[in-house]
Order: sequence, then C-alpha cells, then structure tokens
Amino acid sequence: MPLKFAANLSWMFKEWSFPDRFAAAADTGFKAVEYLFPYEYEPDEIARLLSRHGLKQVLFNMPPGDWAAGEKGLACLPERRDAFRASVQTALTYARATATPRLHLMSGIGSGAPALAAYRDAILWACDAAGADGIDILLEPINNRDVPFYLMNDFGLAAVLIDELKRPNLKLQFDIYHRQIIHGDVTRALEDLMPITGHIQVSSAPLRHEPMSGELDDRRVFQLIERLGYAGHIGCEYNPAGGTLAGLGWMRRLD
Repeated sequence: MPLKFAANLSWMFKEWSFPDRFAAAADTGFKAVEYLFPYEYEPDEIARLLSRHGLKQVLFNMPPGDWAAGEKGLACLPERRDAFRASVQTALTYARATATPRLHLMSGIGSGAPALAAYRDAILWACDAAGADGIDILLEPINNRDVPFYLMNDFGLAAVLIDELKRPNLKLQFDIYHRQIIHGDVTRALEDLMPITGHIQVSSAPLRHEPMSGELDDRRVFQLIERLGYAGHIGCEYNPAGGTLAGLGWMRRLD
C-alpha cells in the first residue's frame, strides 16, 4: 500500500500564517494535515479551511494546559483532573467539527505513583468519552531531552498501558524521531509495535529536520512501514532546515 503523508502545520509552512498554511499544503500536493493545537480558532473556521482546500485532518493534540507556564498536558496531574476532563470535551468539539479520527493525549510533566495513577485514570476517561464518536486516543512517548520530566517517555510504558487498560480506541502514536532519541532500534520496534500503532510521525534524528537528512536510513524505514501494511498517514512533524518548499525534495526521492 503506497505511503500517505500529512503535513504538520505547526512545524511546516511557517512562512505563512496558520490559516494560510492549509492552502500552501494543498498547493504542494498534500491531501492531509495535522498540527499541535487548533484552539486559537473556532472549530467551524478550521472545518471551512479543510473543506475549501480538499484536505483531511488526521490528528491534533488535546489542550496542553498553560503552555506558556510550562505545562505539557494535564493528564498526570491529580490536582488538574477537572481541567483535564474539560479539555477532553473541548478537543472532542473540534474533532467532531473537523471529522478528525484521533487525538493525542499529552501526559504532562510528572513522576511517581500518584502521577501515573492520575494518568491511567485520565486515559480511561478520555477513551470512554471519545469512544461514542469513534475517535481514537493516542499515547506518544516523547524524549526527555526535548521535554524534560515528561511522564510518557518510554515506548515500553505506552505498550503496557495499552495492554492493561484494554480500550479498543487506545493506540500508540509512533514518532520515529522520539523513538530514535529514547531507545533507538527503530525498525525492530516498528515490527513489534505495529499492531497497536494508530499513527506514525517522522522527522530526522538528531536535528528534527526533513527525513533522509539525519542518522537513520529513512528510505529503509519507509519501505518497512509499507511492507508492514500500515494504512494510515505519516505525519511530517519536522522543522524544515532551509524553508518548507526547498525541503520537500525528500518526498520526490521516494518515488
């Protein structure tokens, strides 16, 4: 099955204002998009942009809390339970308006048994809330070099939680860059974890630029993903090294 790529509009096309990035992505051939957060705009406005430019939205993050104050999600913070649950409802409002099939649940900054217990409870609550709309909840391990003290920092922990919590709409968000930084062993992990993977993202390691510009053999990684029968989109969550348009040549080299 041919690979499908989604432009991450929080990382790519930053030469344009956020609303104009939808047109820019469509003009360069993307059929799908994702991004970090839509919450500065009304749900209907996002929906109109997607419709106007013939784009499918595949993913965005639940509200992270007070980002400016360093919050990177609320799920593992026991004292923020009510705010977390309200944030899930906000995310679902946007997901329904934009027909987005999956949401990334950010764990937040924390450690220890109380944080993990709060995180487990939050995951269950979010999965049950989203299940009625057929929306998947994704767990993404993020490396502690980029986000120090982030709770969900281990692919093994994500796999254990998905197995133990047994929610059919709970899946792994496999970011190739984060996997390489945290554990390495990217291809073996893809083989082992593909059955629980709901979304894949890519950028080169270690600098997070375009694929095929770092230490991994990204062409081989893509070939493996295709061989494993992954049918979803691969989110292009990378920081273009020299401008978005100039950096898109890597996609043409895959043909």
